[in-house]
Amino acid sequence: MRRLFPVTDPTAATEPGRGSAAPENPGADREWSLAELADAYAYPEPPPGEPRAWLRANMVSTLDGAAQHDGRSQPISNAVDMRIFGTLRALADVVLVGAETVRLEGYRPARARAEFAERREAAGQGPVPAVAVVSASLDLDFSLPLFTSPLVPTLVLTGAAAAPDRVAAAEKAGARVVVAGGGVGVEPARAVRALAELGHTRLLTEGGPRLLGQLVAAEVLDELCLTVSPMLTAGDAQRIAGGPSVSVPHRFALASLLEEDGFLFSRYQRS
Repeated sequence: MRRLFPVTDPTAATEPGRGSAAPENPGADREWSLAELADAYAYPEPPPGEPRAWLRANMVSTLDGAAQHDGRSQPISNAVDMRIFGTLRALADVVLVGAETVRLEGYRPARARAEFAERREAAGQGPVPAVAVVSASLDLDFSLPLFTSPLVPTLVLTGAAAAPDRVAAAEKAGARVVVAGGGVGVEPARAVRALAELGHTRLLTEGGPRLLGQLVAAEVLDELCLTVSPMLTAGDAQRIAGGPSVSVPHRFALASLLEEDGFLFSRYQRS
């Protein structure tokens, strides 16, 4: 893998005719260690005073804009994308995911990884990020390992008007129900505040497209980590974000760009 942006002296040294780079050169075309990836994707330091939650999204898209193939993201991913996927999870306090994605992707609890244990301990984090499922209806299979056997309790974000029997089923399975909306649905800004009040300020969402669209529309997304897969799929697959369009497009700025085997790994942050 090599860094394309921001351009640095080590990056420039890998260009044709400029000489070879040292093995530790971050711009060189080589395999990066997990520690290097963690440094490259570290969350911004919070401003002084009351900690503010930082919400980043991690998504993958083909060249023609498909976020999935046959209903899943795995076919358009690759090994490096999955390493970054795992690194982003290891840096987060909470992984925010929509109920439909839980059902389609077969979500499981986050697993502890020895490579990140020291970093998480130094940051005051638990052994793994909690998974927070966003669901208005609570139409979820609470017998799944995601709810019955996580290392840290799974959170379920829902509205105040959620069906009491479904709330009871979630709590019986061991999940922690968090009210983040005044009615049936979840309000994105309220969800972010609720998670921050629980001490979770490093937030990561992995979609799906409907949830990401809601976060974009509510203007609570701070960062997008987007893998561009060098594939064409055609068909009618969803984009990375769905739902109603915003009245004025939100401008983000490129923060970094990595490349491996034709895959581009970009980070964009709110301007």
